[in-house]
Amino acid sequence: MTAAPYAFGAFVAAAAADQRVVVQPRMGFASLSRTRAGLRATRDAARTTAGTITVDSYTRVGDHASARRALSAGEDLNGFPIVAHGADAIRRMLDGVRDRTFPIQVRHGSADPRPIVATALDAGLDATEGGPISYCLPYSRAPLTESVSNWARCAGMLAAGIGPDREPHLETFGGCMLGQLTPPAMLVALSLLEALFFTQHGLRSVSLSYAQQTNEAQDREAVAALRTLAAERLAGLDWHIVIYTYMGLYPRTAQGASRLLKQAARLTVHSGAARLIVKTTAEAYRIPTVAENVRALRTAERAAARARATSLPAVADTGVLAQARALVEAVLELAPDVGTALIRAFRHGYLDVPYCLHPDNQGRTRSFLDGDGVLRWSRIGSLPLGDLVEPTRHRMGAGDLLAALSYVQRTFDGQTR
Repeated sequence: MTAAPYAFGAFVAAAAADQRVVVQPRMGFASLSRTRAGLRATRDAARTTAGTITVDSYTRVGDHASARRALSAGEDLNGFPIVAHGADAIRRMLDGVRDRTFPIQVRHGSADPRPIVATALDAGLDATEGGPISYCLPYSRAPLTESVSNWARCAGMLAAGIGPDREPHLETFGGCMLGQLTPPAMLVALSLLEALFFTQHGLRSVSLSYAQQTNEAQDREAVAALRTLAAERLAGLDWHIVIYTYMGLYPRTAQGASRLLKQAARLTVHSGAARLIVKTTAEAYRIPTVAENVRALRTAERAAARARATSLPAVADTGVLAQARALVEAVLELAPDVGTALIRAFRHGYLDVPYCLHPDNQGRTRSFLDGDGVLRWSRIGSLPLGDLVEPTRHRMGAGDLLAALSYVQRTFDGQTR
């Protein structure tokens, strides 16, 4: 595949070939000037960075009128109102910032991202992320059928932009969905299934996400499983794996937050992932500043470089690959169309995310953390895992749930070295 000038996937592949991890923030500001400044700071922060434009809450839910009113009134927003600004203004903002050495991805969190994707494409931005499951179940009450339809259209819009000088890229968020209490086999399966959904609608460049969880060895096993399944199912396509620094309650101390980020960088390197979404020492309190993001990018880059000079023992096979493969195969047997198969899978309970309250999720599965921080199934509902998993009887009360959610925060804040 010939690399397009600003191809996101090709940029990451080139960095990986040079044994460099691409580090990327989750940055988003309301104004054009602050966004431009943040992108420039990201570009200059480390040797190999990707830029991020994260949209605001109004735009995520399609309330573009409120976003425009906020801009007109000079109100601050928690992200970039891409539709309200419009493609022309965004193209001017990106002039002199985006080039072949600095790709930019639009991040949003929307179950109906059609206006976001249309505006981004018009502005020359063709890398984004999300998915019909991962941006519906946690963030929306919209029916899954509606989200699948919306995302099919968006994937088609991106695929229509493929050309000699353009290779649009779409990253699945499936490996991050409620990740802190979702056993890794489910995250691996969702990440792969969303990637297959994207490629079925014409995308040739995708990335598969996995969120750092509560046990490093289990995470390494999970990413290895994701790599194995992606190599089997996405052969001949441009794909890579992206690691998200822990998505749950973050350490409150600067030392704890820094240790957690460094562990995420180590996971990225030792699992063979190519890109890392960083978090800062301010995550437990507020939206980070540009300077805090820059420090986090540099910390992650240094930690990744150190990790390359070390080796870790092989991890045990606890069945994550077998479980993920069983989930994927059971879902794909439901229909030749991946979107239809996903809808049917949730109806049958073949996919069922623990503690997810969306109406289309059966809610019959449960999980818990053991004493080593390993995520285990306590109830599997109708998941097709009966011959692979023996659920451990474990009743999770409210106090247990809060303790599990704060496990990483308490663990890293409590470390003394």
